[in-house]
Amino acid sequence: MSEEIKFYSTKDAYGCFSNFAAYQIKLDGKTWPTTEHYFQAQKFYDSDYQEKIRQEKSPTIAARLGRSRKVKIRSDWESVKESIMRKALVAKFTQHPELTKILLNTNDAILIEHTTNDSYWGDGGDGTGKNRLGHLLMSVREELRQK
Repeated sequence: MSEEIKFYSTKDAYGCFSNFAAYQIKLDGKTWPTTEHYFQAQKFYDSDYQEKIRQEKSPTIAARLGRSRKVKIRSDWESVKESIMRKALVAKFTQHPELTKILLNTNDAILIEHTTNDSYWGDGGDGTGKNRLGHLLMSVREELRQK
């Protein structure tokens, strides 16, 4: 049975796996404070609103803006959100060599975003969630191994 590595808070061991962790990424010609900023901004076609999210100091506020429905989200969001998340993760883990090393050093551990706050990206707190963030991180880890 494979080892499990659970993460959530940026302050915990493996907190760097969180999208709220303070690692800038360069994508689409811009610098984003965190992967959370990038991901949340991509929900919208409105470039002014995307920029508002990008400029936020806090990933928590960026997430709140991304969850707002005062601005219409893109109609294809459900079909593209995982590829956008993966794109952000590849940028994060290739642009920061120390993160590449940490991710690769997890070997074959099962990576789990452990939270009751999210049953899609996380495990729902009780393991019944989809843990899509964990699965995407394991996919990025496999891609990095091939390089």
